Amino acid sequence: MLKPGFVYMMANRRNGPIYIGSTSDLIQRVYQHRNRLIEGFTKTYHCCLLVWFKAYDDIQEARDAERRMKKWNRPWKIKRIENGNPDWRDLWPDIIA
Repeated sequence: MLKPGFVYMMANRRNGPIYIGSTSDLIQRVYQHRNRLIEGFTKTYHCCLLVWFKAYDDIQEARDAERRMKKWNRPWKIKRIENGNPDWRDLWPDIIA
């Protein structure tokens, strides 16, 4: 049986630092980032806005996508965000609704 997963991007403002991660529990992981419970990049750069995410049927697929996306240059990441979220709106309310 496959375990679903997500790839997501966090930022602290439009065109600010961008963090890419993957998880099997998007709500829990974004909550952790928003409340600075995870040491590292998102805590250091205050990346607490969920600006993009994509669901996958398999967590391994999500992890593979994360690894590929981390190699992207910044303009590609920005384009991905702005294709679905041109205002860099925080998507947190959408996932907890």
